[in-house]
Amino acid sequence: MVFNTEEIDNQKSTIAIMILAAGASTRMGTPKQLLLYQGRSFLQSITEMAIASVCQPVVVVLGANAEQIHPQIKQLTVKVVNNLDWAWGMSSSIKSGIELLNNLPEKIEAVVITLCDQPFVSHQIINQLVDAYYSTKKPIIACEYAGTLGVPALFSQRFFSELAALKETSGAKRVINNNLNEVFSMPFSLGDIDIDTPKDYEQLLLITKAASGG
Repeated sequence: MVFNTEEIDNQKSTIAIMILAAGASTRMGTPKQLLLYQGRSFLQSITEMAIASVCQPVVVVLGANAEQIHPQIKQLTVKVVNNLDWAWGMSSSIKSGIELLNNLPEKIEAVVITLCDQPFVSHQIINQLVDAYYSTKKPIIACEYAGTLGVPALFSQRFFSELAALKETSGAKRVINNNLNEVFSMPFSLGDIDIDTPKDYEQLLLITKAASGG
């Protein structure tokens, strides 16, 4: 498939993007939203990627350590949701974001859901999801990596109620798996890299240093 993201008019896009950044980072031992990568925190980096994409509005869902984390994106043009139920898992953050989208004055056609701890997500990947949505007419566009389908993923508005009804620790992946006949998959091998532990972070920094010739 040839992606023509340049043809998508950023000003007319009704596709939102939701960044999930509410977790407590218990395995990391410190808020991973604040970890530095290439001179920016993880959260600042993915938020700037989202802003640079064709998606609007950009919604960031915070939760644990929100007061500490929010200054990272305070100056950016985003809508911030504080999920007070973050301890209930990713489903509660998705629900919070969907509720905000449903209450906006403009009609949101679809939403891209992404995480703050996948360091190789770029605005190009986000734009390719949107382009595939328009090109294939499929209501779900999911990234494919490590033999599975997952986020970043785009969901048309018809799945908003199903996303908002997710229970406990369920994530968007459950909606993907429940509707496989409605899914178009987009290869993104680096999507398998997410940062949950200090070892993950250390390996990421080593890979980055090696790639830069450092």
